[in-house]
Amino acid sequence: MEPCKRKMCCLQFFCFVLIGLFALKTYASSGTVFYESFDESFEESWIVSENKDYLGVWNHSKSLGHDDYGLLVSEQARKYAIAKELNKPVELNDGTIVLQFEARLQNGLECGGAYLKYLRPQESGWTPKAFDNKSPYSIMFGPDRCGGTNKVHFIINHKNPKTGKYVEHHLISPPLVPSDKMSHVYTAILKPDSEVVILLDGVERKKANFMSPEAFRPSLIPPKTIPDPEDKKPEDWDDDKTIPDPDAKKPEDWDENAPMEILDEEAKKPEGWLDDEPEEIDDPEAVKPEDWDDEEDGEWEAPKIDNPKCESAPGCGEWKRPMKRNPEYKGKWYAPLIDNPNYMGVWKPREIANVEYFELDKPNLEPIVAIGIEIWTMQDGILFDNILIASDEKTAESVRDATWKPKFLVEKANLREEEQAASIDGLKGIQKSVFDVLYKIADLPILGDHKMKVVELIEEAEKKPTIIVGIIISLAVVIVSPLLKILLAIKKKPGKVNAAPKKEAGKVTTTEVGEDASAPKRRNTRRDG
Repeated sequence: MEPCKRKMCCLQFFCFVLIGLFALKTYASSGTVFYESFDESFEESWIVSENKDYLGVWNHSKSLGHDDYGLLVSEQARKYAIAKELNKPVELNDGTIVLQFEARLQNGLECGGAYLKYLRPQESGWTPKAFDNKSPYSIMFGPDRCGGTNKVHFIINHKNPKTGKYVEHHLISPPLVPSDKMSHVYTAILKPDSEVVILLDGVERKKANFMSPEAFRPSLIPPKTIPDPEDKKPEDWDDDKTIPDPDAKKPEDWDENAPMEILDEEAKKPEGWLDDEPEEIDDPEAVKPEDWDDEEDGEWEAPKIDNPKCESAPGCGEWKRPMKRNPEYKGKWYAPLIDNPNYMGVWKPREIANVEYFELDKPNLEPIVAIGIEIWTMQDGILFDNILIASDEKTAESVRDATWKPKFLVEKANLREEEQAASIDGLKGIQKSVFDVLYKIADLPILGDHKMKVVELIEEAEKKPTIIVGIIISLAVVIVSPLLKILLAIKKKPGKVNAAPKKEAGKVTTTEVGEDASAPKRRNTRRDG
């Protein structure tokens, strides 16, 4: 990068940092409910699960290329679990609540999760050291990719007021996970009007209403009626729409045993068929290996190759009469179908009232008492940072601008430089191939005395690759010039093209262009074609 451009980028980045620090300072007094920046070590405030299945080691580490710290997944193919208790429960049903965090997949993500679980009160009391995949949550939010799964999860655990059971409801068609290794910020906005909005890097990617039957699977409100599980189809229920015609009879001339194909008696062996030539022969160039031992390896046989004599012949070996479709073939006879006079329609179990059905104007989510990260991943290098719970969207936006945006802009600029460098390297490879071809052209005998001029032009182009197009045009002129001279010289040679016939004293004669007029006339021996 040129010095002036580099200074400009540094100045821009410094301005972004100043703006970010100002925003970060002012947001704390606004709508922040919980915030974890991981600027300090997590070990005093976050509890690592002591469950024996979760052996993954968490590290307090800097994000690659930045001085900003985060919570790092340090090992591959491990299960991880860690949790942070909140000072007081966060209600999800009163006003706006914004859930936001950063995740950077520094080594990519082929199979694993990078989501957060917002844990609800535990029935037997909150025990962070026992945190595992069975610990109940109110919301699960964040990226997950493995096999056919590639989505930013948004799942709510909602309690059915009729049965007391908790049901997982998955957002339908959530956003896809970014495939790069840059820092990304995930935001879920829960609004008082039962709407949820998912942002990725501050841009809206999904909007849905909790109460819509098309928004979550299964829908938040169960159906009013369900098929009666105890209702069984009657034994005499006839649901066959058509039946074989009972009055139909097989025609007397219907032969079910006639074969589908028969020999084509009219076929004749093609002319030139080589009956005595096999389709494959021993490879005449094959040589028995010197270390071949007949006793241990068996009798050596040359490998087979296609018989070259068969390539120009219609065929080799024994000619056999081909098969053709039997015109008498009819196959097994079946009676034609007719409408079933006893058809009763498609049977369905009767509908009964759904005991799980309830009516609700808005979702009733359980409060959040802790934030947990419980994942299984094949990749290391997953970095979590700047976990936020806020009561308004402006606070979340301020935190994004202060913490995520400066890092993302640096990463984006670095990625652009890497892509440009890769493009330049690729161009250099192409240029080398071009110069190799040009030097080979310079060795062509037809160039003669022009060879030194061609070589000089190629050397000039190597010193100044930016003028390569102009050099190639110049080379084309130099190379084409002797070719044009050769072609013009060929055209100047006298040709012998018959002129139009002319009549002399009743005889038809011809005069040939380039022929001496005084020479004796010869007979016209022209032959068409």
